[in-house]
Amino acid sequence: MKPRAIITSALPYANGEIHLGHVASTYLPADVTTRFLKQNGVEAYYICASDDFGTPILIAAEKEKKTPQEYVAHWNKRDYEDFSAFDIGFDLFYRTSSPENIEFVRYVFDKLKKNGHIYESEIIQFYCQNDKKFLPDRYVIGICPHCQAPDQYSDLCEKCGRVPEEIGNPKCAICGATPTKEKTTHYFFRLKNFGDPLFKWLEENQNLQKDVKKYVQNWITSGLVDWDITRDISWGVPIPGDESKVFYGWFDNHLAYISSAIKFLNDKGLDGKEFWNSADIYHFIGKDIVYHHYLFLPAMRLGIDSEYKLPDYIPTRGHLTLQSKKISKSRNWYIGLKEFLEFYPSDYLRYYLVSINPYSQDDLNFDWDDFMTRINSELIGNLGNLVNRALGFTKKTFDGVIPAPSAYDDKDKEAESKIRTFASELSELVQQNHLDRALKKVMEFSAYFNQYFQHKEPWKKGPGTETCVFLAANAVYSISIALNSFLPKSSQKIWEQLGMSGNVSTKPWKSISELELKSGHKLGEITPIFGRVEEADIKKRKEKFETK
Repeated sequence: MKPRAIITSALPYANGEIHLGHVASTYLPADVTTRFLKQNGVEAYYICASDDFGTPILIAAEKEKKTPQEYVAHWNKRDYEDFSAFDIGFDLFYRTSSPENIEFVRYVFDKLKKNGHIYESEIIQFYCQNDKKFLPDRYVIGICPHCQAPDQYSDLCEKCGRVPEEIGNPKCAICGATPTKEKTTHYFFRLKNFGDPLFKWLEENQNLQKDVKKYVQNWITSGLVDWDITRDISWGVPIPGDESKVFYGWFDNHLAYISSAIKFLNDKGLDGKEFWNSADIYHFIGKDIVYHHYLFLPAMRLGIDSEYKLPDYIPTRGHLTLQSKKISKSRNWYIGLKEFLEFYPSDYLRYYLVSINPYSQDDLNFDWDDFMTRINSELIGNLGNLVNRALGFTKKTFDGVIPAPSAYDDKDKEAESKIRTFASELSELVQQNHLDRALKKVMEFSAYFNQYFQHKEPWKKGPGTETCVFLAANAVYSISIALNSFLPKSSQKIWEQLGMSGNVSTKPWKSISELELKSGHKLGEITPIFGRVEEADIKKRKEKFETK
């Protein structure tokens, strides 16, 4: 870990509510990682923004009789509120339509052009005679020429992850008509000239996922295609010298990682550019945008002479399905984040999504019954049980005061050793981005101390009772700090029941393995941390969801 870090995640499109599929692969892992880094003394900042430009937003705004600016402002505010309710702790949540980003995008374009990486070319563009407009990107659907998947967008195949050079059997996504082809002039980025430096960067960066690197390198070996960065619409960042056209969204949106971070850092009185180039850079994404983040993004930074460093980490995870079916807003098969949080605490969802989400591109599945089982048996039956029995017993037997330990027997020594090694074992897993394994390690630690408490039988008031209570309470103290990155609200509740003041997030990570809960310390009030998820309620949720 470097002493500085900037964390970003794929920008939410300002065209609808955040759902569970969004947060599972990107925002939640990024938030957990940011909290972990801060606990380890890293000056870490989590930066994000709404992705404001593009044809879908323009059309949606027209339907609602709003200006595009009004439309995206609404969703920027709503998305931030939903993220905040889920305890996603952005240091800045900005927007791609900000004046800072518009200025930066045009600066990057001018520099790329000056460096010989931009050229103009007359092209044939799909045009809908029925709707009287050119059809960029997601307004043309057809067959992917690479994997033959049907109903794919012209700018991205969601099945194989590649960007089609030309979609097969094209249809207008607005009206379904077969579009004609008309001439227009666009700017292109010479992506194919960056094959060698991109391959070299992939080879040298050992922090990137090996499986992702391998198939991106295969794409490079197969031959890259120059990238059309112009769109014939009115809503976007205007092209310098040709204000009638705008940049393609994937040209400007990831530049907001940099422009938003620089604004935030400069506003803090720091040198934003120097900070960026001296920090670890993380970009958390889902597997559907690998092509953009492993090819377009680094090539553009290379094209401006690496003025801003390339990412050190691009943690990439799979998609979330619901009840084993693909999430689809158009088919109303999704769960909105806001709706979910009306029924269950944010930490329940954070626990479930982290625990089922490996560091891989494998898809994961949200299942209502599995959610209920994991919360009740793991979060409540294991972790909640340890907190309640260890602290509740101390309250009942020792009037809430931590007793002084006596001589340790072998079991006590083993228990203390578990605490002493806990921080380093967890840290290694989180640094490797195995967040699911790290959370499992917390639960294994809790299960061990439940067994330790049961083995020592302190309720019999025999020799070693005080030692058992002392070590069990300190294990809860360790869990409170370790849990903060994953379940911040529950972590703070445990902290307060331990009788500690302030916010647990301010405690350094190494405190996890230090027995800082001393004899004579007075606990706070002890109440259950979690409440059961009832089967009847889950049945209602499933019925409501499946009839949406």
